Amino acid sequence: MPTVDDWARVNSVAPRLVSVLPNGPVYHPTVRAFMAGGVPEVMLHLRDLGLLHLDTLTVTGHAVGENLEWWEKSERRANFRRMLKELDNVDPDDVIMSPARARERGLTSTITFPVGNIAPEGSVIKSTAIDPTVIDADGVYRHTAAIKVFTAEPDAIKAIKAGKIEKGDMLVVMGGGPCGTGMEETYQLTSALKHLSYGKYVCLLTDARFSGVSTGACMGHIGPEALVGGPVSKLRDGDIVEMVVDCNKLEGRINFIGTDAQHPLAPEEGAKVLAGRTPHPDLKPAPALPDDTRLWAALQAVSGGTWGGSVYDVDRIVAVLEAGKKALGM
Repeated sequence: MPTVDDWARVNSVAPRLVSVLPNGPVYHPTVRAFMAGGVPEVMLHLRDLGLLHLDTLTVTGHAVGENLEWWEKSERRANFRRMLKELDNVDPDDVIMSPARARERGLTSTITFPVGNIAPEGSVIKSTAIDPTVIDADGVYRHTAAIKVFTAEPDAIKAIKAGKIEKGDMLVVMGGGPCGTGMEETYQLTSALKHLSYGKYVCLLTDARFSGVSTGACMGHIGPEALVGGPVSKLRDGDIVEMVVDCNKLEGRINFIGTDAQHPLAPEEGAKVLAGRTPHPDLKPAPALPDDTRLWAALQAVSGGTWGGSVYDVDRIVAVLEAGKKALGM
């Protein structure tokens, strides 16, 4: 089963090759990435770097390597790349680049997977989307603040509209994971922050998810999620949280460091404080969550959570069910 360490390892060896919205460096629309060859074109470069299992069988009935050999020589690929050059005067190799060209252009991985006593199983931040002007000269983003806690995204949006979110604030939105909302996308919130004149000085922590268009210092997919008892569920208004993201080394941490900014706790001490707290009293699942979503969320929760449960661990699920039957005398 995958862990955050596996994601971080793969992230460190797989280069970023595509120049497209919203990260650039040239903001090509996604249609140009499609015309330049799309995912198969990226896979050709990853193949040449030895990063793919080429013998893996696909739905075509052929292995990955065979599909890529077909794509590389296909008339379809040649036609689309020619059309991009003729119609938009754009070189396909400037949209989807070779690893060497990407290095020359300064492309780095878009994401980092911070961990810490708030996210022991991991989290995700699009580190290239953090405004460069708030990143220190050593390539590290640092933000420590007293947090403002919300148990639903609409409440956080209302606070923004009411002018209750200020420069330097750190927002925590919990209850947006699989068991809370089916893992909703928080784009309305991140886009609202983006359009604040001081939005680059505000950061967001959540167990919900983001899409590719989210920008800013927004850390999502925090695991374990709040509604399965993750440490994020124990946070309260005014708690001091430290957020550090090294955009060069692709490393990060997110820690509760107490309630007194002048006397911060070590991360290990902060973890003990959180462990002794109860979940936020307003935390609850969305009332209209469909039954099939509730079932999926429950299965992934006992199968490894947001990070480990993306692929069902059937043996673990069966073991939990059997233990539950015994406990209930069934």
